Amino acid sequence: QYIMSSTSSHLIKNRKEAKDIFITPKALAKMHIDLIPTESYLDCLWLDPCANSNVYYDQFPTETKDRCEILEGSDFLKIDPKKYPEHLVICSNPPYSILDDWFKKTIELNPQCFSYLIGIGNLTARRMEWCEKANYGLTKMKMLKVKSWYGMSVLVVFEKNKPSIMTIDRTVWYPDNIDSN
Repeated sequence: QYIMSSTSSHLIKNRKEAKDIFITPKALAKMHIDLIPTESYLDCLWLDPCANSNVYYDQFPTETKDRCEILEGSDFLKIDPKKYPEHLVICSNPPYSILDDWFKKTIELNPQCFSYLIGIGNLTARRMEWCEKANYGLTKMKMLKVKSWYGMSVLVVFEKNKPSIMTIDRTVWYPDNIDSN
């Protein structure tokens, strides 16, 4: 059954319970991993923080890897930052309903690189500013569509101490024929 996008947006916004388990297609997870400049991070520990089906974990380019899965009692948001080394890469498809907390925890863990598959509307100016403040530059992004997922998705790669490919303009722009006062 076809549902118009505005109706879908309203249903998602007003739902009583988040539905955050969307398994990433295996080939898409591989494409996502390959978007990261792996040659720069082969000596790092790679972490899949929501490894429900291991589609990321099993395809990481190293055997130096770890995983979390809340359904198995390992909650990424409760990880002690001391658990992970300075050289860390985080790559996954995080739960969208708690994305602010997810970004904050990621930044707290201080990885060399992190990359997420998120909805295009979830790449907000506020989240970008958090990353910039922590010296992460958005170095790559790729838009895509997964059938039955809501809207367009984007793969984003943030690298520590690298310049961003995108800038943020917080100006609120008004059409010339509308009084901005």
